Amino acid sequence: MEWEFTPEDVVKGVVDYGLAEFRRDLAEEVQLNMGAEDPLRLRRVFDLVYDLCYALATSKDLEAHLAAYAYDPPTVQFLRELQPAMVENATMLGAILQRSIMDHVAAGQPLERAIAEVDQWHRAFVAENSPPFS
Repeated sequence: MEWEFTPEDVVKGVVDYGLAEFRRDLAEEVQLNMGAEDPLRLRRVFDLVYDLCYALATSKDLEAHLAAYAYDPPTVQFLRELQPAMVENATMLGAILQRSIMDHVAAGQPLERAIAEVDQWHRAFVAENSPPFS
């Protein structure tokens, strides 16, 4: 994806770009790259791509992330090949999460609690907000 602002702009709060916007833009990118596919297939690919971005954004070891898909070698190969193209997306997602953590800290929360709350918020948000494929 391409933006007219940087991850640093997001971290500093210069622009208001959050998780909902990121997921919307990523869904558009997935759909553009896959064409007019079955919505269920688009959702599955989106979930794989988003989870890869999240793993990279949160500094999870790529091999540890891919180990969860060891039962499905084509998926591992797909994600491994996709990883270089997702670095900028992961950086932007990381900036969004960092901004949210900083907001919690600025509100007086200890860093560890802020990280835990943002993690909990993120999990709930992802569970409740499917990408808009129809």
